[in-house]
Amino acid sequence: MPDPNPDASGEVAAGVWVEEWLSARRFARYLTETDGDRTRALTLYEWNLKLGAALMRDIAHVEVAVRNAYDRTMQQRWRGAQHWLLDPTSPVQAPLWRTLRGRRVDLNTRNRANIGDAVARCGGTHAKPDAVIAELSFGFWRHCTDPAHEKTLWVPYLHRAWPRKTDRAALDRALATINTARNRASHHEPLFGTRPGRDLSAAHREVLRLLDLLLPELAEYVRATTAIPAMLTERP
Repeated sequence: MPDPNPDASGEVAAGVWVEEWLSARRFARYLTETDGDRTRALTLYEWNLKLGAALMRDIAHVEVAVRNAYDRTMQQRWRGAQHWLLDPTSPVQAPLWRTLRGRRVDLNTRNRANIGDAVARCGGTHAKPDAVIAELSFGFWRHCTDPAHEKTLWVPYLHRAWPRKTDRAALDRALATINTARNRASHHEPLFGTRPGRDLSAAHREVLRLLDLLLPELAEYVRATTAIPAMLTERP
């Protein structure tokens, strides 16, 4: 196999080693975007990785803000015997039965498993709630606003973390858009295109919109420091 040495222009020749590295199927997406130009396709792939890293940075800010806002709100109002994440009677732990396709399903099964895994990673019975909170994924916090938890979690508690008249369904859609883009970035998938979840610009708009609602000063900080707009203008 030839070494991927730069040519006289400083560009690396994108030989067959690229497919061996990325797989033909993954690289084909970039070839399609660049009309079959292999060198440009490789450059686009590298740009996409850097874009994903920039997106993950901004999403990390909204993720931390959301989970801390939810924890503060719940701690102020939860009256269980344990921390609201750990109490078996909590809205994220107690059985939440629904009938789906003719079957009774406990919609909190995954939540309990996620919390249990986080507790185990944080020392088991000695786990501190703050550490457990940090271990839970963005997906966990996003599902706190899903339709199933509207009556048990949103109405009595979490709506207070947001400005008055914040629409739960709209908020849930925004968090889902952000979470989908986050998952794509973390798996090094393309962040361009028109399919839902692939449009980084849409996810980034939602990041800023939610921060405007939740913590305007943080929204201002992210706008001043984000690398996303400049990177979008530099797309190969």
